[in-house]
Formats: sequence, C-alpha cells, structure tokens
Amino acid sequence: MMPASGSVVVEARDLGWRHASRREAALEGVSLRVERGEKILLTGNSGAGKSTLLAALAGILGDEEDGESMGSLSINGTVGMVLQDPDSQVIASRIGDDVAFGCENLRVPREEIWPRVRRALDLVGLNFPLDHPTRYLSGGQKQRLALAGVIAMEAELILLDEPTANLDPDGQREVVEAVEKVVAETGASLIVVEHRPQLWAHAVDRFLHLDAEGLHEITSSQLPTLPILPAAPPVPANTPALVEACELQPYWGPPRNLELPEGCSTVITGPNGSGKSTLALTLAGLVAPVGGELRYAKALRQGLIAPPHKWSSRDLAQRVGYVFQDPEHQFVARTVGEEMAVSGGAQDRIDDLLHRLWLKHLEHANPFTLSGGEKRRLSVATALVNTPRFLLLDEPTFGQDPTTFVELVGLVRELTEQGVTVASITHDELFFHALGDHEVRIR
Repeated sequence: MMPASGSVVVEARDLGWRHASRREAALEGVSLRVERGEKILLTGNSGAGKSTLLAALAGILGDEEDGESMGSLSINGTVGMVLQDPDSQVIASRIGDDVAFGCENLRVPREEIWPRVRRALDLVGLNFPLDHPTRYLSGGQKQRLALAGVIAMEAELILLDEPTANLDPDGQREVVEAVEKVVAETGASLIVVEHRPQLWAHAVDRFLHLDAEGLHEITSSQLPTLPILPAAPPVPANTPALVEACELQPYWGPPRNLELPEGCSTVITGPNGSGKSTLALTLAGLVAPVGGELRYAKALRQGLIAPPHKWSSRDLAQRVGYVFQDPEHQFVARTVGEEMAVSGGAQDRIDDLLHRLWLKHLEHANPFTLSGGEKRRLSVATALVNTPRFLLLDEPTFGQDPTTFVELVGLVRELTEQGVTVASITHDELFFHALGDHEVRIR
C-alpha cells in the first residue's frame, strides 16, 4: 500500500480480493478516489463486497496465505475502522483502556490520550466509568465503544461498517450526530456502509453503490428503499402461553415477568444494555437464572420435568432453537453445506433454505469468509433446518438488504403459521411492524 498525494486520501484502481478458500473473488474491479474531507455513503446488496472493500482500505484483509489481492491502492493518512462485528474489536478489559489503545499505537502523547478518551465516550453516549468492564457491554454498546476508539484516534479516514445496526433509535441518532460532529471538527474523510441509508443521507456528499459490475455513483433518489410489508396480526384472544417467566432473575438486569403466546411472533424491544440478550439466553435454557421461575408448557417440555437449563444439549436442541447476536458463535463446520447438515435435517429442507436465503452459490464456501449479512442468514438457516417448537432470534435482520430482509420476515411468518412460537430481539421498526404480534419491552 503506497501513500496517496495531495488532497487525495484514497486512490484505488481495479481493486480486488479473493479468499484463499474461495474460487470466486469477494471483490473485483473496484476503482475509487476519495478527496480529503469527502463523506461517502456506500450501498449494495448483502454479499456485494462492501465490508471487503472497507477492510482493504483499512489494510486488514490479510497476507498471501489468507487470499489474493488485485489492483492497486494508495492511502494518505491514518485510518480508523468500526467493523461489522463489534466483538472482534474489543481489545482491553476496561472501556477506557480499549478506547485509548489506538491512540497508544499512534504514539499520541500521554497527556493528550485521556482527554481524547473521555471526549470520545461522551460523543457516542457511552456513559460509564473508565474502568467499567467491557465484558458487561451489550452488542450495541460495543459498537459505540469501537466508534469511540476511532474518534479518539482522530483518524483522517473513518470507515464505518453498519455502525448503527444493533442500536436502539436513540443510539442511532446519537452515533450519526457524533460522527457528523467529529468529521466537521477534524476534516476527516468518511465512508459509511449502511443498508438503511436514510439515516445517513443528510450527512454525506456522495452516494456509491457496489455490485458485480463494480462501483457506481448514484443519486439520493436511487438509494435503496424499505419494502412495504403487511402489519402483524393481533394475538387471538385466549391464546395460551408457551413460555412464562415469573420473577425470573437473569444474571443481568431486574426480575422479569412475561408471557410468550404460543404460535405467535413476539418482539423483545428496549434500549441497549437493558438486558435483552441475557433474558433471551435465560428463556432459551442456555444459561441458568439467578432466581425466579421459568415455565415451559407441556407441549414444549414433552415429558421433561427438570428446569430447561438442566436439560441435556440434545433434549434442548430438539425443542428450542437459538440464533445468537454474533453468528460466528454458531459455526462449527468447514463449509456452508456441512454447517447446514450438522443438525441432521432433510436435504430437501436444507436446499430450500439455502435457495430462499440466497446462500446456495456459497454451499462450498467456508462460513467464516461470508459477508456479515450472509453469516446472519446462515445462522438463521441452521436454526430452521429442524423446525423447533420455540425459536429465539437475536437481531435476525442485521446486515440484510431489502430482498433478503423480506425473505427472512417471510420465513419467520411461515413458522408461526405452522404453530412455532418465535421471539426476536430487534431494534428494527419494520421488523416490529411485520412481526410484532406481541411485544415484550425491556427497561
């Protein structure tokens, strides 16, 4: 990578990348020129190569053992990037140390680092003591933490890969406003990847779209629009609960009382850090509650008497499906096809899911080389191979373009029509509109 000259921050010509384990390139033939201070919104379908492009600009794609690079790239200035998966960017055990890490690597004078750290945390709305453990942050809070690290570095090129995907509406606005303020004050160049471009449209100068033909300039009128979906139906009267929580005390957050109506779609909403994921893990029997009671209906217990967290893995998997917030936590096989076959489901069902979720062409690819959106769809697909009676999904639409979003919503609705009880953690208002038969709001 060679430095660019003058006011040009990025100069890329026919840029490309192919993973060592893949025959087809993840990115190919991309040419891009970014002037100092330019603010760009990058769109494209899931799997188009947007995250790969940002990783190339940040210099984190890997070496010759990881894959093959093509074309030329010149960068002028320091680069800060917020990855699609915030967990992979948590470096230190305390939030202050984590934000300071980038500054230390840039050899920022010691007396400047901590004022930068505090200002960055204030800008992203992460109001914790500097010694607060990073392990206690939610996924959305980790996204803010990663952004704070980039802000503290005072990077000249800021790369954001879906930085608001796991944030509540207030958090989304705070992050956009924080980024606007930083680039205005520092003159940094900005490239944002986002499937919901309306959040950022007012804050950028240019709109680019990436597809198989390369990178194209588009206008604001050509930005992807949200699909129109039918509203969720109300829960029928006298619908029994498949799952009940009575003063259920997870290891994080207060005691919870709730019911999940059988055969319906429940959305679990609430601000970042309120304990939604912890509650869902407890409801799924994956972690033991600290106190209270979790009740499964007879139809779900199927003869088992012990509390769900004491069931064998086999018994639990036959009754409850779970899609983690980080899809990589679920991958155990070498290829997408093998990952789908782990559960022992019928091949016809596997083929149907791969086709409907736009993954069939990736059947022989390593799951860890997929894009963020493709990984999310694969994690959902693996949970659906053997349809459980109770399914929990943690941010199921992360990284999805309008087409794959609609397909995921349709699959969830088909499950409830078959009598499956579904509960989904989401900040997505459109998902709530289409699948919010019932709401559990966490505070």
